[in-house]
Amino acid sequence: MQGIELSIIYVTSFAILLMGYFTAISSKDLIRLLIALELMFGAVFMSLIPLFSAISNAAFGIAIITIFTSSGELLVLIAAIVTMDRERKNIYTSSVTIGGDKL
Repeated sequence: MQGIELSIIYVTSFAILLMGYFTAISSKDLIRLLIALELMFGAVFMSLIPLFSAISNAAFGIAIITIFTSSGELLVLIAAIVTMDRERKNIYTSSVTIGGDKL
């Protein structure tokens, strides 16, 4: 891959990562938070693409670890959404309490 192609991939990956961060910060419900987290993991996967052309063994190892982390995070977040919906009958982050204090 040439330098211009790599820079396009990395700039796009960084833009998607920033979108994910800003969405996670401003999310009002757990579904948007889930979407934001998946955007962030997608950006990480996209940044791995150039590594496969240079050092494929290391990139494959990083990709496997990222896939397992992403799927574990997804399962935990889905379980949290289901639990919160059963307890509170809504999925808004404003109803989440920490240490007895309302957010």
